[in-house]
Amino acid sequence: MSYEPADANVDTTAEEPPTLPTDRHTGCPFDPPAELTALSDKPLRRMRYADGHVGWLVTGHAAGRAILADPRISSRYELMHPPIPMPGLPEQMPPAPIGDIIGLDAPEHTRYRRLLTGKFTVRRMRHLTERVEQFTAECLDDMEQNGPTVDLVEAFAQPVPALMICELLGVPYEDRERFQGHVVTIFDQSAGEEAKGEAYMAILQYLNELVLAKRAEPTDDLLSDLTTSDLTDEELAGIGGMLLAAGMDTTANMLSLGTFALLSNPDQLEALRADSALAAQTVEELLRYLSVADPLPRSALEDVEVEGQLIKAGESVTVSVQATNRDPVKFPDPDRLDIHRKATGHMAFGHGPHQCLGQQLARVEMAVAFPALFARFPTLRLAVPPQEVPLREHANIYGVASLPVTWDKE
Repeated sequence: MSYEPADANVDTTAEEPPTLPTDRHTGCPFDPPAELTALSDKPLRRMRYADGHVGWLVTGHAAGRAILADPRISSRYELMHPPIPMPGLPEQMPPAPIGDIIGLDAPEHTRYRRLLTGKFTVRRMRHLTERVEQFTAECLDDMEQNGPTVDLVEAFAQPVPALMICELLGVPYEDRERFQGHVVTIFDQSAGEEAKGEAYMAILQYLNELVLAKRAEPTDDLLSDLTTSDLTDEELAGIGGMLLAAGMDTTANMLSLGTFALLSNPDQLEALRADSALAAQTVEELLRYLSVADPLPRSALEDVEVEGQLIKAGESVTVSVQATNRDPVKFPDPDRLDIHRKATGHMAFGHGPHQCLGQQLARVEMAVAFPALFARFPTLRLAVPPQEVPLREHANIYGVASLPVTWDKE
């Protein structure tokens, strides 16, 4: 069915639709904005977007899963309205760049997805798990040598996922320091736009060169495997960039913000220390509790009814993962971090056809990293008062800009 805009883009209710709350500067740094929590009394409500469009905000867990799984709801960037102001974006969002499967619908998305899913084999995941353990130990060795006071973001949370992306894509060892330097610049909140742009272009250029190298001399990595498919060089480089963007910043912020959350909940940290078998369950609960990748915007291709509300063709829908993962109907006492909770069904990795491809690798990274960190440094603690930890409040991925930590040297 062809895309048709909504007949009218005005709200017919008496009250002015709210905008998406994003301000977390007060209260617990791990909780959604208080204004967002106040809007969660309804699973689905009208919301005014940054450009004046009136669409929908989804805060209910069941409604969020229904939206993300419905093929009538599009992920195409060019059909969306930005839920919050994003300086630098054009009035009309451009289509997804080549290789960015996040902004595609079926059948294009399905083609890419099938190719990529088949490359995350059991053998590859076993190999990557061994490499996570090795990289984690190396980073902890460096921390111990440079400590006892370090920035956990710089010393641990960023290097581990960056090294794993290098491993996944098959970046040669001699190129990794340069590659990581560009990656860190792209995701550095304090870096200027010019520096970020230069780093981004350098990464794209490098990925194009890497694709050619893999075609000429394949190695045991995902990018080499994909050179046997019908994907073009441009598609392969684009997929490499998409995997980098999707897998680096999210995991890095989960590691740093997750450490902050565990240090702020000593009873939960003690339970993890006492039983390393809780590592996988701790990861799931932290994913639910922190929900760093938020929100998930979509657009209706045709009329869709959800929770008794009619979403018209052309209207934007924004799923707030922070809110859906704190829905008390699904997760009782949702504002409490509880690593004994069975957090099955959380939407930190999305849901439906666009659910995160690399979620198992991200889980492995965290399940290895958290226990290893706290085992190596039993007295690990914040080096500054909690209220002085700088937060990434206005970034696409929530987290901390830095996390100064210290420990007692034996």
